[in-house]
Amino acid sequence: MTAYTQRRHLQYPATQLFDLVADVKAYPEFLPWVKEVDVHQRKEHSIFVSMTVADGPLRRRFSTMAVLDRPHRIAISSYDPIFDRFEQRWTFEQASEGGTNVEYHVDFTFRSRILQMLMRTSFADRAAATMAAFQRRAHQLCGRQV
Repeated sequence: MTAYTQRRHLQYPATQLFDLVADVKAYPEFLPWVKEVDVHQRKEHSIFVSMTVADGPLRRRFSTMAVLDRPHRIAISSYDPIFDRFEQRWTFEQASEGGTNVEYHVDFTFRSRILQMLMRTSFADRAAATMAAFQRRAHQLCGRQV
């Protein structure tokens, strides 16, 4: 099992940050490892997605389901056969000093031990890169932080 957590304080409202993360169709625009996103079904509190990601020569497509609790939390899981376990969680908590405390947590285990060994290092870096990419995206779409 491999789990990583990233936390940041951002001077944007939780609703804006939540909406940015929930906009999965835009991921290929700012997450270079996300090559394709297909939204199969979107409802008020859930979204079903297939996503193609690439890491060097490795290219994998998998499906996820997200539970949306706007503006507090997005819980993402996958029952795709390439994983024994796959969970992501975004939480958005209003900070007393203004802005939002954002936490991104990912916990996964690939079925293939070889794939697990190959991806372990890149997922540690990827968790940090994911948070940084969303922070840059927030800056682009919402303006400078106060």
